[in-house]
Amino acid sequence: MLTLPLQLEAFAGLAAIGFAILFFFIIIVTFIRRYKRCPSDRILVVYGKVGSGNSARCIHGGAAFIWPVIQDYEFLDLTPISIEVNLVNALSKQNIRVNVPSRFTIGVSTEPGVMQNAAERLLGLGQQEIQELAMEIIFGQLRLVVASMDIEEINNDRDKFLTNISNSVESELKKVGLKLINVNITDIVDESGYIEALGKEAAAHAINAARKSVAEKTRDGSIGEANAVQDERTQVAAANAKAVEGENTAKIAVANSDSLRRQREAEAGRVAIASEKVQTAKALEESYSAEKEAEISRAERERSTQQADIIVPAEIDKRKVEIDAEAEAERIRRLARGEADAILFKKQAEAQGLFEILTKQAQGLDQIVKAAGNNPKDAVLLLVADKLPELVKTQAEAIANIKIDKVTVWENGGGKDGKTATSNFISGMYGSVPPLQEMFNMAGMQLPDYLKGKELEGEDAKVIPENK
Repeated sequence: MLTLPLQLEAFAGLAAIGFAILFFFIIIVTFIRRYKRCPSDRILVVYGKVGSGNSARCIHGGAAFIWPVIQDYEFLDLTPISIEVNLVNALSKQNIRVNVPSRFTIGVSTEPGVMQNAAERLLGLGQQEIQELAMEIIFGQLRLVVASMDIEEINNDRDKFLTNISNSVESELKKVGLKLINVNITDIVDESGYIEALGKEAAAHAINAARKSVAEKTRDGSIGEANAVQDERTQVAAANAKAVEGENTAKIAVANSDSLRRQREAEAGRVAIASEKVQTAKALEESYSAEKEAEISRAERERSTQQADIIVPAEIDKRKVEIDAEAEAERIRRLARGEADAILFKKQAEAQGLFEILTKQAQGLDQIVKAAGNNPKDAVLLLVADKLPELVKTQAEAIANIKIDKVTVWENGGGKDGKTATSNFISGMYGSVPPLQEMFNMAGMQLPDYLKGKELEGEDAKVIPENK
């Protein structure tokens, strides 16, 4: 059994749940009641905070949710309103006063812009108040239309009169949100009797026209009767003449028919004999033609046989030779194309390699020039200094590779300028080496004296022993 505090706590929890359910139910009911549906014969006008810069939002044939506190709604009735307008003493264009009894049927418009005007100007007004407002507008516009037309136009051209009234009245009714549905003009009268006089004049014209028509019809009847008698007598005489002419024509026709019959009988006999002979000739001709066609068919068969046995194999052999020749030519073309592509690829590879070598050399020379402080002369000195060992080696190899099996020196002790024959021989040999003086001068260096081709002094001249 639960203690009292636990019971109170459980009761409080149930109460909170029940309150929440009740609050949720109230909110749902409120939302349902605030969702308004608009019937087809009304306009739902929602006003308050509707957004989009409008004073109201009009809905026809739909539904909308009305937010509590910030919005409210009303309905505009679309039921047509019939207004009896008896215009009296309206001044026409001819300054004749007329009475125009009429009945107008109006209603609230459902056009978007006009419907907005109705929401702004008619909301909250009763049907009687709307009727009075519309009547004032109709009276004013009806007087303007009557003042712009003649009595003859009003009385005779009712369509134009109604069109002018509709255009004038409807444009003004739209400004307050109304629409003109129908206009009926019962009768138009004036105090001076001008319209009545126009009616009497028209009636007199109609009566006179009718009397004239009757007289003309009577005259036409008498003339027609006399013409009928004359036609009867003429037609009887013509019929008698035609009867006699018909009898003679019939007799001539019988004679012509007998002559034509005899001619056709003779012609038929002649045609029959000629036809018999023609048919006999045609039979012979068809027989000859059949034999000719048989011979032609046999010759055609022989020609086809010869063509199949001789010409067709020859054509096949000829075609085979052409195909083989075309295949061989295509093979030669492809080989030539392959060789040309191989040569092209080889030359392209060589050009690419040469391009890479020259590119690297150019980059190396650029680095040497930069190392020489961007001085081209110093760069040349660096290059010559780098190649100097190879140059000296080349100079030494110029005579080192000379093969001398044996050297015999005949020294007689004589000499010129203190030089013996042996020293002259050695000096001449060194003198045969290409001079490097100019190259060393360009490099800023001194060539050794023994490589300049100078004569040796003192005891430098020695006898070269004999070598084998």
